[in-house]
Amino acid sequence: MSATVTIDFVSDVVCPWCALGATALEQAIANLAGEIAVALTYKPFELNPDMPAEGEPAVQHLMRKYGRSAADVAAGKRMQIERGQALGFAFDLEKRTHFYNTFDAHRLLTWAAQEGRQVALKKILLRAYFRDGDNPNDHPTLVRLAREAGLDTARATEVLASDQFAHDVRQAQAFYRQHGINSVPALIFNGTHLVSGSQSVEYYEQVLKQLAAA
Repeated sequence: MSATVTIDFVSDVVCPWCALGATALEQAIANLAGEIAVALTYKPFELNPDMPAEGEPAVQHLMRKYGRSAADVAAGKRMQIERGQALGFAFDLEKRTHFYNTFDAHRLLTWAAQEGRQVALKKILLRAYFRDGDNPNDHPTLVRLAREAGLDTARATEVLASDQFAHDVRQAQAFYRQHGINSVPALIFNGTHLVSGSQSVEYYEQVLKQLAAA
């Protein structure tokens, strides 16, 4: 097996392109299993750090933030659903009614990394938001999803009820913004090679092969 390739995947749990990129990367890693070892870590990035606790209706948010028309938003939804179908990721954007604050979800993911369950939790959070319409800012929901990822619910509740890992999340987000990352997904391979945006399975495979051979 070649040397391990590290990936820092900077993303948010309410970013549809992050969900697509994570799914494509997961498939690329699986396709190269036994050939290339990959150490994947998800890093925090809040698309809407000032979002209030109750969130904002999704269509209204997209129109306000990006200056889109309702027709533009509908077209974007169709594109994301089609891309998801091609990868086997199910979007139900009728259930995804709001955009929410994701700071606590990122705190939970930071803790989950210490427990060796971060990748599992990230996958569950993306599915819960984009397929089931769950609120990633709701603590009981986050505890339930943590349990699905194999994490201790008492500890998850404790983390969410405190400010644990808040500094870690803020520090990581500041680091990536200071280094020019203003949109996600952004994947940093081996600490030096940046791939921006959601790419195909084949593209990620190519990058992994090139870096493993270098």
